[in-house]
This record gives sequence, C-alpha cells and structure tokens, in this order.
Amino acid sequence: MRRKFFSLATLVVLASLFLAACGQAAPTAAPTAAPAAGSGSSGSTALAVGIVLPTKDETRWTQDEARFKDALTKAGYQVEILFSEKDSAKEKANVESLLTKGVKVIIITPVDGTAAAASANAARAAGAKVISYDRLIRETEAVDYYVTFDSIAVGAQQAQYLVDKAGDKKGNPLYIYAGAATDNNAFIFFEGAWGVLQPKVADGTFVIKNSSEATALASKATLTRDEQAKIISQITTDWAPATAKTLAESNLTTATAADKGDVFVLAPNDDTARAIGDTFAADKDVTSFVITGQDAAPASVQYIIDGKQSMTVFKDVRTLVDDAIKAAVALLKNEPPASKGSYNNGKIDVPAIQSPVISVDQANVKAALFESGYYNAADYKNVP
Repeated sequence: MRRKFFSLATLVVLASLFLAACGQAAPTAAPTAAPAAGSGSSGSTALAVGIVLPTKDETRWTQDEARFKDALTKAGYQVEILFSEKDSAKEKANVESLLTKGVKVIIITPVDGTAAAASANAARAAGAKVISYDRLIRETEAVDYYVTFDSIAVGAQQAQYLVDKAGDKKGNPLYIYAGAATDNNAFIFFEGAWGVLQPKVADGTFVIKNSSEATALASKATLTRDEQAKIISQITTDWAPATAKTLAESNLTTATAADKGDVFVLAPNDDTARAIGDTFAADKDVTSFVITGQDAAPASVQYIIDGKQSMTVFKDVRTLVDDAIKAAVALLKNEPPASKGSYNNGKIDVPAIQSPVISVDQANVKAALFESGYYNAADYKNVP
C-alpha cells in the first residue's frame, strides 16, 4: 500500500509540473468571455440586461440606443440592444433570443402595447424581470416597472403652446394629428392635449378641420378610450413621416381656402412635424402655421432655429436612460426600484417613475439644448 501511494503521488506531481511547463512554453491569450451577472470591470454588479426598441426609423430610438450603449459601457456593464422593426412578432422573437442568453432583466419599448403582453409573459415565465420603457405594456401582470416621461404633460405642453400663440382670436383653423393607434403613449399624449384644447374648441378659439370624430366630441372635456380611438383612427400618422405627409396632403386637398390661412397644427413628434410642416408650407393658401413637436430630434432643432418648426417638447433621454439603468440594477438585486406613483395597464397598477419635460422654441433653445450640454452648438447653423 505504501509503494502504491508513493507512485500515485509521484505521478500527480510530475503531471502538475508537466502541465505548468507546457503553459509556460506556449502562452496564449485567455478566451474573452462575457462577464457573468454579479461581476464587472468596474467592480459593480454587471447588468444582465437586454433592451428591445421598436424601430431604427425614428430618430428618438436611435438616440436612446446611443445613450444606453454609452452609459452602460462607461459604467463597465454589458447590454444587448435589438430592434423590432415595428413588428410585434419580431419583438417577441427578440425577447426570446435574449432569454436564451440568460438575460435577467429585459427593457422593452413595445411596438403594440397590448401585443407586447405575450413578450412580457414569456419573460416572466423564464424568470426575468420586465421594465416597460417609455411605452406601457398593457393587459398583463408580467410588468415589474415602468420608466417614462410625464406623457400627459407632453400633450398638454404642445396644446398650451398653440393656445398661447392663438391668443384671443377666434375661429383659428386647427389640424390635429396623433401617433400610432397601437401605441398607448399616443393615447396619453392626445389625452393631455385634448384637456387643454377642448375648452378652446368649445369656446370657438379653434375650429378642428380634419377630424369629424373630434368635431362631434368637441363638447366633451373627458373622453373614453374608445372615443379617443375613434379620433386617433382619423388622424394617426403611425409615427411615420411618409404617412404624416400623405395624411396632411389629403387634409389640405379637401380643405377650402377658408379652412387655411393662419393655421395651428398639433403634430405628435418631431419627425412627423417636419413632414407635416413642409406640406403646409408648400400650400399656397396657408399664410402661416404654428406647429408642435416632441423629442428635440436634431433635424427639428435646426428647423426650430430656422423658424420652420415652432416648438418641441424636450425629453432628456439621459435622465430616462439613467432611470432605466437604476431600475434594472435594483431588480437584479431583488430590490424594488424607486417609484413615484403608478400606471394602470388594464390588469395591474405598474409602479412607475416619471421624468419631467420642457417646452422648447427659439426663445430658449440655446439654454435648454446647447448650454445644458445635450447638443453641441457647433453642429448647428445660426444658433441664437
């Protein structure tokens, strides 16, 4: 027994020396592996996070992609960002792909708030937490948190700008447009705008020219979701500039010269505002127009400086991205993220945090967007 033990021990020692010598003789770089959850180059908890954004066709989402990548990379975290190409089926496939990679928190901006319930349910079944980002996922209990801007305030600020510019004059032609009918935010933005515009439609300050449904409901201060849906179905741009342009052209074609002149336009976001504004500017019977926007998209910032777009609602994506990252870290630690109220998604009250928004036009564009460091003034012409 003693000799056998000595021989075995000797073999173990010799094998160890041989392996060590081989390692010294032929050094190779260690394979690069993704840091596991709980580790990171910064020493902090690595984000086991996947992000699914709705499209690359809108300026807003490419801005968010860049902000997420920048913030997470600087913090030493990993993230995978996928786009759904405005397709709910693609969105679900993206979520399932991330789940196969062991992602523990998924941040989703849904293409269709209700259809996205299937993606949230799949994530919940796999043990992942779900953060609904900017747009609310509806009709499911599988949403852990909602990170958003104050969407009611967005619509209210757009509408208030139009009201302020109209002043005491009565009979102002008003053209209203909305986002996608599948997007819960489009309803919230419109709700905020309607709350400010409706009294001014009722008292004759504005006359709606492109929605028979809105005209029929002009006496109602508060609309049901079904009533909102009827209006939005007539004025939806689907968040697509080409669709917005076609709709605006159709509206102006059917309108009489008396329905034009000095007009006011509720446009839902910057990309559609530029398309709608260019269309109104090309109509010989439109003397002037005041038009709203949202997102402070780079091209629209130049439009505002040049006087081709009246305003935008600035939503600081840096703040929203930071809120989403903080929420993801908390969920990874099985802690509740900080919340300020909640949003009902048709099934549950989803804990939420809202970031503030501000109205920006020529008067404050320099302070709000350039002096704040959000954009570089050198990238624009004729900054005031």
